[in-house]
Amino acid sequence: MSDPDSPRQLAFPLDHAESYAREDFLSGPSNASALALVETWPDWPARAVVLTGPAGSGKSHLASIWAARSGAQFLLGRSLKEEVLPDAVATRALVVEDLAPGEFDERALFHLINLAREEEAYLLFTAVSPPAGWAVAIPDLASRLKALPVVTLAPPDDALLRAVLVKLFADRQLAVDEALVGYVATRIERTFQAARAVVARLDQAAIERKRPLTRALAAEVLREEGA
Repeated sequence: MSDPDSPRQLAFPLDHAESYAREDFLSGPSNASALALVETWPDWPARAVVLTGPAGSGKSHLASIWAARSGAQFLLGRSLKEEVLPDAVATRALVVEDLAPGEFDERALFHLINLAREEEAYLLFTAVSPPAGWAVAIPDLASRLKALPVVTLAPPDDALLRAVLVKLFADRQLAVDEALVGYVATRIERTFQAARAVVARLDQAAIERKRPLTRALAAEVLREEGA
């Protein structure tokens, strides 16, 4: 039986056929720097870099694009263990996802960064906040984390948020018009996570009420939820 904490090849549970391919990544000013980092590999400023941004901002999508280019394996930050490190960098590329302060083995992370340097491997970390500000007990690890280049994904602008909504509706095979998209875009938090959540709610409401998904239905649902 395989170890659930061991490094794995690219595999994501896809919701409603949501694609993590490069051609399905919607770019804009908020994520241009992060996309450029991924697409300019291996011409990176360092062998280990960090993508930061809120949940649902596109970090995993960008990580999967890079993995397709580099052959990287994936490992969750909380699953970092010293015994898995040699296998983790076997392909000379590794994504460590959801690295969060207080939720990883400090010694394992320190050894991973050093091992990647020795093996000339590349590391891509994803995190909500920049690691330079994290409180860690190992001084040398703190120095390593402060030295890591960081690229941050900002909240999407209006045009990108609308484009994301259109794509999310299309992923669910829902045909919507500009009036509905514009109405929803101005009434949700400006994050990809909020966009995914509202599309799921509206899809479910249309099914439960046996009605087409229109601006009127969206207004009804969002009004009921106080949006």
